[in-house]
Amino acid sequence: MRNLLLALAYDGSCFHGWQVQKNASSVQETFQDALERVLGQRPDCKGCSRTDAGVHARCFCVSVKVERDIPCARLMAALNHFLPDSMAVLDVREVPEDFHARYSCLGKEYQYTIWNARARNPFLRGRALHYYYSLDLELLNQTAACFLGRHDFTSFCTMDGRDRGDLTRTISCSRWHREGDALVYTVAADGFLYNMVRILVGTQLYAAQGKLSPQDIPAVLAGRDRALAGPTAPPQGLALNRVFYPGFLGTPGGFQEGYHEQ
Repeated sequence: MRNLLLALAYDGSCFHGWQVQKNASSVQETFQDALERVLGQRPDCKGCSRTDAGVHARCFCVSVKVERDIPCARLMAALNHFLPDSMAVLDVREVPEDFHARYSCLGKEYQYTIWNARARNPFLRGRALHYYYSLDLELLNQTAACFLGRHDFTSFCTMDGRDRGDLTRTISCSRWHREGDALVYTVAADGFLYNMVRILVGTQLYAAQGKLSPQDIPAVLAGRDRALAGPTAPPQGLALNRVFYPGFLGTPGGFQEGYHEQ
């Protein structure tokens, strides 16, 4: 039995999130369908996260145990032959037997893209939030810096039927940069809560609108009340960008050796 780690990329607009759904197409089901066609069996697979409907991944890591002795490069090529155009395997590597895509993960990095121009960009449809009001990059970064460090992010989490658990997370990177008319928010942490990144973005847009200030963020965190934060930004601007593991990381270009701090 071999334990393999695969890096995937996918267009989230084509799927109803990672997890298998009864009446909707999911990343997990589509990936397992391809695995079954290649391996002749349908092994269980463990994802590094549970991305929501409409959220993209430039690198999403999946661990799976297989019995077939197919070289990693050949397995990658075979899976890509059967996967739809909306998904691709970027890289495959063998990992120790006890390795788990989710529980061995040290952290993840997401990016949220906003198209900040008067006219929408048709080529970014489904991949960026069109926000035509002027945005102050300096103010956004002042607000983003308030999230750095270890905090209870109850105010930035959508509560559902999942186990509440510990809602404390450590954010190591929180910053915006501009690429022409696009504004990109990069946030890295040791873990993320349900809708956390989208609520962080929505709250920062609230600050940009003057509905709160960077000085208000500590009180919002301390209040541990979802009603204190801003709205949940739409999913289409969000993409899982990198996944951190001990000694290596998953990137849009495949696996790279070393752990690179933000």
